[in-house]
Amino acid sequence: MGAAGRSNQRKRSAAHRDEVAEEFPASSGIDVPSEPEASSDEDDNVEEGDFDATLRMMADDQGFGSDEAEDFAAQDSDEDAEDEDEEKSEIHSSDIDGASSEEDEEDEVEDEEESSVSDDDKNPLLVRAASRSTEGQETVVDSDEEAENSVLDGKDIDRLTINDFGRDLGSWKEYRKTLPQIDAGYASDSSTEEPVNTIGNVPIEWYADSLHIGYDIDGKRIMRPATGDELDKFLDNMDNPDVFRTARDEINQQNVKLSEEEIDIIRRIQGGSIPDADYNPYEDTVEWFTSQTMQTPLTAAQPSKRGFVPSKWEHNRVMKIVRAIRQGRITRGAPVSTAPQYFDLWADAEAEDSVGTGRRQRERLAAPRTVLPTHAESYHPPGEYLPTEEEKRKWLEQDPDYRKRNFLPHDFGTLRTVPGYDRFIQERFQRCLDLYLAPRMKKKVSHLDPEELMPKLPDPRDLRPFPSRESLVYLGHTGRVRSISVDPTGMWLLSGSDDGTVRLWELITGRCAKIWDFKDTVYRVAWCPSQDSCIFAAAVGSRVVIVIPSDLCDDNRLLVSEELVKAGFGSAAAAETDDDSSLPVSWDMPTSTEQASGMHVSIAMHRTVKSVTWHRRGDYLATLTSEEGGSSVLIHQISKHKSQRPFRKLKGAVQHIKFHPTRPWFLVTTQRYVRIYNLMQQSLIKTLQPGVKWISSVDVHPQGDNVIVGSYDKKLSWFDLDLSMKPYRSIRYHSQAIRQVQFSRKFPLFATASDDGTIQVYHGMVYQDLNQNPLVVPLKILRGHEIRNSLGVLDCQFHPIQPWLLSSGADGTIRLWM
Repeated sequence: MGAAGRSNQRKRSAAHRDEVAEEFPASSGIDVPSEPEASSDEDDNVEEGDFDATLRMMADDQGFGSDEAEDFAAQDSDEDAEDEDEEKSEIHSSDIDGASSEEDEEDEVEDEEESSVSDDDKNPLLVRAASRSTEGQETVVDSDEEAENSVLDGKDIDRLTINDFGRDLGSWKEYRKTLPQIDAGYASDSSTEEPVNTIGNVPIEWYADSLHIGYDIDGKRIMRPATGDELDKFLDNMDNPDVFRTARDEINQQNVKLSEEEIDIIRRIQGGSIPDADYNPYEDTVEWFTSQTMQTPLTAAQPSKRGFVPSKWEHNRVMKIVRAIRQGRITRGAPVSTAPQYFDLWADAEAEDSVGTGRRQRERLAAPRTVLPTHAESYHPPGEYLPTEEEKRKWLEQDPDYRKRNFLPHDFGTLRTVPGYDRFIQERFQRCLDLYLAPRMKKKVSHLDPEELMPKLPDPRDLRPFPSRESLVYLGHTGRVRSISVDPTGMWLLSGSDDGTVRLWELITGRCAKIWDFKDTVYRVAWCPSQDSCIFAAAVGSRVVIVIPSDLCDDNRLLVSEELVKAGFGSAAAAETDDDSSLPVSWDMPTSTEQASGMHVSIAMHRTVKSVTWHRRGDYLATLTSEEGGSSVLIHQISKHKSQRPFRKLKGAVQHIKFHPTRPWFLVTTQRYVRIYNLMQQSLIKTLQPGVKWISSVDVHPQGDNVIVGSYDKKLSWFDLDLSMKPYRSIRYHSQAIRQVQFSRKFPLFATASDDGTIQVYHGMVYQDLNQNPLVVPLKILRGHEIRNSLGVLDCQFHPIQPWLLSSGADGTIRLWM
């Protein structure tokens, strides 16, 4: 800077010192001493012209030490000396100043900026505030500045007040600019926030038809925010990454984003924990009152009078003991009595004597109390208690034991007109009987709701489909229809009857397609379960007839069926016999007339054939005859015309036989047991014990792990082969004997047919999870068959494809249920 610039700076500095500093307005409420007071204080302590002493006094007022004031005074004197030298040099350089006037104008702008900075530097408070705002930057402080800052070390630069700046309002404004900005956080009061709905507990549905949703704190309406349709909501949710932590505020009709603290509170509430994470439920107990009782407590209560007066009750007790001693009933050193102690054996153990003597206290029951009189027993009862003539007549006609009251209310008007009570003796006698015959022990009665004991079962309407109504009746048989069977395709139905005929029905229409007349009772008919062949077996009298209905088969199935049946006639296996030469079986070729009707093989036996069952492969056939012993059960191989006896001896009469649907097992049912044999290992696997008197039928679930057993004593037993030999569940809903039980091969259904003329359909779901028990639910009772000679429904079969059920009965009819 040139000499002219320094001269201008000196002039501006002197003018600045002569100007009056900007003062605070009077309305600000800041206590600043006036000029006369300040001058008076200076006059009292400082002589005129003593400028150094004046600086020291001002430093003391501003809170600085004496050393800093001396430095300020020395610095000011140096500046005055420099000003005098520059004024002398200014006279000799006037020409130069005139030539550089343009440069002076440019320097004035720079001088104003430097003067403002120099003025700020004069206040140490602004220096400390500026150094705080440039945090993290490297600064160099000289020795003088360190001295100035040491004075303010005792002050917190963030807590300075307006009084710390004295009369310098400009410095206070500059200091305010250096303060950090206020962060309008959660706890700040901001007028820009959305208005809060103040409707309280008023339901928001009341404002459904209005354009506003409530009122704010000033009573102004809060208009309903615009809402989009479901598509807009879906698109907003797809674009919003915080959709899973957003909750709906129904009062203010807006979505609120949950904070981490609120989510933590929700998780704690869901987990059953305390919502407050900082709460410690196991804090140490603070004993506000001591738990230790003082031995000699200090109290200001007056002592009781009874503490100074002898107790008469203690006197009576002592006199009683004295009289006992005088009478000899209490003696010192008397032997202890060893007499046996008797107690009530059937009393509760809780009633024992607390002393431990072993005696049990008998709990006394209060005598029954008499019934309190009512208004009807008054001599002058109200009018509503007086009976009418019709009520009097009904009361007289009733039996005395069934009357609600044993008297009729009567209005006597005055007490003097009341006669003597004629039933006084009878009522006193009845009261004596009540006291004499009152119970002397408490009877614990458990109050249970019968509905609570019932198992919680699903609604049958939720378990559809199942057969529920009669759809078709097949008429034609003249005797009992003992057996029916549906072919694997589900299109044809076979039926065998006591009239000696086997009829083939078209299942959908009920048309009888063909009749075979065997002139003997047909006990059982059964289709071959193989899909490749078209064969059925009929147990007629003492023989089993193998029939191929050629009219129903296509060429491929007919060829396979004929090869299977006729292969055994020319083979050497037909000539082989069983090791036991007494095997009562012979394979015969039917006559030409019988062959024309479709009969290809006849297996003759010595006794009546009761039952016929096929193996799942279709080549083996098991029969049950009426004779006892091991010869009653035989297994026949159709392709080789060979028969074998699997059992040499059997315990009890066999009632039913069945091949297992998935394993090489064979079920033999006797009168009380179901024995399961392994045909490959030739061993007994398990014996089921239904706990019934007489087993009538048995069936195996298609999955092979559950068995149902029906009996003539009206019981149905469900067995889980993986659990136990005892039934998992026993059901007794029929009123007569159960004739047949049957599982559906496709649906979770099973049915029971009984002599009471009904068929009961059940839902039997078997789960793949071994930890979950089967679900058995009664669904429907089907009624339609007539009871003939105490016989009702004799057989039932499920359709192999549809949830349909077919049944046959003693009335000679076959019915289709859908």
